[in-house]
Amino acid sequence: MENLRMKILYSRDEIERVVRDMAERISRDYEGKDLVVVCVLKGAFMFMADLVRHLKRPCVIDFIRLASYGSGTATSGKVLVTKDLETPIAGKDVLIVEDIVDTGITLDFLVRKLKDQNPSSLKICALVDKKHRRKIEFTADYVGFDLDKGFILGYGIDFDEKARYLPDIYVMEE
Repeated sequence: MENLRMKILYSRDEIERVVRDMAERISRDYEGKDLVVVCVLKGAFMFMADLVRHLKRPCVIDFIRLASYGSGTATSGKVLVTKDLETPIAGKDVLIVEDIVDTGITLDFLVRKLKDQNPSSLKICALVDKKHRRKIEFTADYVGFDLDKGFILGYGIDFDEKARYLPDIYVMEE
């Protein structure tokens, strides 16, 4: 960590405000629905925890873990499921909670995988959207921050399993 040069991109106060606003929208959109929140591990766990604390409705929470980065800063392009859902989602409204939409490869894979299980609806909630890096066209339904460029870490997002504990989101300086 001490070798990484980074600066704060989004403060914990900005993150709190954005997460609260997203939770308000989601609560309205899913009123009266049977909501299952699927957290994509590991990067989205802090975001998901804060998000569901602000929801104004009950939900079922489950986790899925996908791997596509390894220890680098660029996706390998190959997605592996290393932990699958335990909750049946057929006929339910599913909200995937992801830390970053980057190339679109991982989320495209996950959406196709979950649609095969016949949910009633399937939407994506992403803390950060990096549209300029798309390799597959993909649009999230709820987005906290749009990021033009940079490799970020903190608030659950890691670099080689480091920096998840940081309460703010930092961008690595070149």
